[in-house]
Amino acid sequence: MAEAIPAKIGGQPVLILKEGTTRSVGREAQRSNIAAARVVAECVRSSLGPKGMDKMLVASFGDVTITNDGATILKEMDVQNPAAKMMVEVAKAQDQEVGDGTTTAVVLASELLTRAEDLIGKDVHPTVIVDGYRQATEKALQILQEIGIKVEPTDRKALKDVAITSQASKLLSENAEYIADMTVDAILQVAEQTPEGWKVDVDDVKVEKKAGGSLTDTKLIRGVVIDKEVVHPGMPKSIKNPKIALLNSALEVEKTEFDAKINIQRPEQMKAFLDEEERILRGMVEKVKSSGANVLLCQKGIDDVAQHFLAKEGIAAVRRVSEKDMEKLAKATGGKIVTNIEDLKPENLGSAELFEERRVADDKMVFVEGCRNPKAVSILVRGGTERIVNEAERAIHDALCVVRDVVREPQIVAGGGAPELEVAAQIKRWAEKLTGKEQLAVISYAEALESIPMTLAENAGLDPIDILVELRARHEKGERWAGVDVYDGKVKDMSKVNIYEPLAVKTQVVKSASEAASMILKIDDVISAGKPKEPSTPPKSPGAGEEESSSEFD
Repeated sequence: MAEAIPAKIGGQPVLILKEGTTRSVGREAQRSNIAAARVVAECVRSSLGPKGMDKMLVASFGDVTITNDGATILKEMDVQNPAAKMMVEVAKAQDQEVGDGTTTAVVLASELLTRAEDLIGKDVHPTVIVDGYRQATEKALQILQEIGIKVEPTDRKALKDVAITSQASKLLSENAEYIADMTVDAILQVAEQTPEGWKVDVDDVKVEKKAGGSLTDTKLIRGVVIDKEVVHPGMPKSIKNPKIALLNSALEVEKTEFDAKINIQRPEQMKAFLDEEERILRGMVEKVKSSGANVLLCQKGIDDVAQHFLAKEGIAAVRRVSEKDMEKLAKATGGKIVTNIEDLKPENLGSAELFEERRVADDKMVFVEGCRNPKAVSILVRGGTERIVNEAERAIHDALCVVRDVVREPQIVAGGGAPELEVAAQIKRWAEKLTGKEQLAVISYAEALESIPMTLAENAGLDPIDILVELRARHEKGERWAGVDVYDGKVKDMSKVNIYEPLAVKTQVVKSASEAASMILKIDDVISAGKPKEPSTPPKSPGAGEEESSSEFD
């Protein structure tokens, strides 16, 4: 029951909370929090797996997003309930850490809470359940490490299988092989081997999207694509083997920091003033030319007069390039970003096979491609409409993330719910040795893990009970990778149909879901502050107005 009076002393109510504050305690608080978390999970449950459905999200301004990506669905939803927000944060954390498995994490967290609610109804204390879940989580992570298949970080077949699996539920599933090859090439190109292992940053792969064409026109560029154009029509639009200067200062006459007034009385003085400005800009262009550069990529502005001189010298220039693009250009071309034009030297220049301005759809874009060993590359995403391009970008981001996960932690597991079922089966056997009420929580944890293959089966229009019974039987016989093949509607050995996922995604799912469920279960008191009241203005009497107020001063 919600109330504003949390205490009574000697039968008298003691008001210690602000008026309008509500409070729910004990079972009611737990029930409402669990219900809120489950509602969020129900929103994304039907989008799990290759046969999952899409969601159409309409923003308050009328913007439409069509996706089945769990992280995007929850990000676009304007969730207000605090317990529900925790589930959104689970998806966010999963997406930031490993880039995939967001829907799985939310569904698992919801199932853990549902099972916990049943135990609370049987008078098992929430702290006991949380302890049981913690033990089960540790055991689950240990089992996952044992069953994970070790691969080489540069094993193209394993990386491609993982990328194709991540695309199965996406818009690009028909072109999954083409996209997988592209994403594997991109990640292996930017990956660097260090003494501690392989280091990969997904940000080194720039995904640039442009509506128009078809999804098959999406391509990998060994260099950087910039959504800008050459600043002057007289500049060359295509240069082979360019020498590229990366400049982080403006080619403009700097304004003084203090206000100054110049008194000009004769036309000659005006001309001398303009000539001096021109001389300064010509000197800047000479510096660029003397460095040997024939392409200038500038992070700041370029004066119109400087543009004219650059064009006369045959130097192509692009201005207002973003800081992120400048960093990628430095990694791709091997050039150094120079902050002062005086420091522009031949050894600081970058190189590539081609610098070219091309028309893509209705816009002009600049391509710096054919870099020798680029540590930053670009993927230009094309598609029929803006919404298709946006969804394609999300799918490519997921593929890049899962390939990166395997390069960084080279272990994989089969998909189709097989690892969840295997972990659940082993946890159940382990639970038999436990004593105390924690055993009930551990068994409930195992049952929650079984909900993942059940949801996959349900979304594919199969009978989840039949599938679960067969899966349990096959795993009891030692078939570790028996999972749900949603295309044939049967239980199969998923390793034989090359359905693989990164182990890092599965371990993060277990961690995220367990932590979120435990946090929600430990809440037994919800105190909500009342909303601030609008300041009330006294109503005006009819006919009262300016005349009445002015009479006070008469």
